[in-house]
This record gives sequence, C-alpha cells and structure tokens, in this order.
Amino acid sequence: MNKLALLGALALSLLSPLSMADEAKPVRIGIEAAYPPFAMKTPEGAITGFDYDIGNALCAEMQVKCVWIEQEFDGLIPALKVRKFDAVLSSLAITPERLKSVDFTNKYYSTPARLAMKTGTVLNDPLADLKGKKIGVQRASIYDRYATAVFAPAGAEVVRYSSQNEIFLDLTAGRVDATLADVVNIDDGFLKTDAGKGFALVGPDYTEAKYFGDGVGIAVRKGDKAMAERFNKAIAAIRANGKYQEVQNKYFQFNVYGE
Repeated sequence: MNKLALLGALALSLLSPLSMADEAKPVRIGIEAAYPPFAMKTPEGAITGFDYDIGNALCAEMQVKCVWIEQEFDGLIPALKVRKFDAVLSSLAITPERLKSVDFTNKYYSTPARLAMKTGTVLNDPLADLKGKKIGVQRASIYDRYATAVFAPAGAEVVRYSSQNEIFLDLTAGRVDATLADVVNIDDGFLKTDAGKGFALVGPDYTEAKYFGDGVGIAVRKGDKAMAERFNKAIAAIRANGKYQEVQNKYFQFNVYGE
C-alpha cells in the first residue's frame, strides 16, 4: 500500500466512528402540542397525535431515539436556528418564505386550508363578503400570511393568536367572525366537538403554493443536508412498509398524504 492510500485508510478509520456516533445520537424534535389531531395532549399530559406518531415511526426507522421538545408555534423556527433542537416536526408547510431561513425534507402530508364560520354563512365572493369581518389566525402561520396579504387589503381585520385553540374559543364567544386554518384541524379540533356546534366550513379550499406551500415537511437547519436526507429515506421507508398507513388510519379516514 502506498503512502497516499495508507493515509486515506487511516483518515477513514478515524472519521467513521465519529460519523456512526452522529447517526446514533438522539434526534431532538420541536413540536407545538396544541394542534389536534396532529399534535395535542392527553388528559395525563402526554403528547399524542399524527405528527408525534409519525415522528416516532421515523425515529424507529432511523434507529435513533426521538427527544420531543415543546415550543409555541411562532418560536419553532427561531429555536431550530439557535440549535434548541435538530428538526421541527409540527405541521410546517414547505413555503418559499420559510425556505429562505430553513431547509425542509420531502412532504409527509398535504391538506388544504378552509374558513370556518357560523352555520348558514354563504361566501359567494370571499373577498367582498369578508369585508369588515374579524378573521382569527395563528400568528406566524401560513394562514396568517395569506390573510394578511389577501383578506386584509380587501377590508377584513386579521386577529392573531398564539394557538389555534385560542381562536376556536374566541370564535364561539363571538369575538371573531371566522378562522382560516387547516381543514383537518378545524374539523377534528373544533367542528366535531361540542364547542363547534353551530359552525361549519365555508368557502373554497385554499391551496395557492405561494402561500400554502407544497405540502407539510420536517424543517431542519439551513444546509443540514445530512439530517434532511436521513428523514427523507425514513419517510420513503415507512410509506413503503405500511407503517405510514397504519398511523394515518389511526387518525383519518382519507389519504392525508395527498397526491
């Protein structure tokens, strides 16, 4: 073996254990546990939901331990950037705006946005019919961005909250007239509950990629291609081996992954 080859082999022998150690380290994942059915708390205070179960399935596929760290939604990306956790798995849509500051894996689900208002409300022209109405949105969400860019200039008042659950409370109390949010979250987290009686989905699906992105993915720090690729391989694996379907069927009666 010549000297160059010997040095190369020595370098590989020194680097491989470090690389393997990184692969085996627990993965710290940021989540907001106030977004049913994707993430919420049990009566005992444990995190549960689709996002949580999918994350645990991905970690099992990667043969690493998931360490879940709770964070308010508008602080998830800032906390990721300062290394409070390694990834965010909390129903974050893959949008052009967010891609300026973080990277994303491939999508792991895709659902449209909808408006919820009092039953019987008809929106023939949402921009005209929402003029003067108060629309509740979760702060720093894609729904906030859309409502601010589209509904507000048409005369609607955008009211921002730290969690979607707070919006549902104010909707039932009459402090806001509508909320724009994920259709599944509205349906499961509000309309199917006692508090949601007297309210319904109104208007069209909102899916414009400029605002709502290309599905929901796992956010990682800018340039962390290794972490993104590990998750991508795991997403493909659980889609292929039936684990994704198993988790999906626990929460939904439809294909939440989308096309």
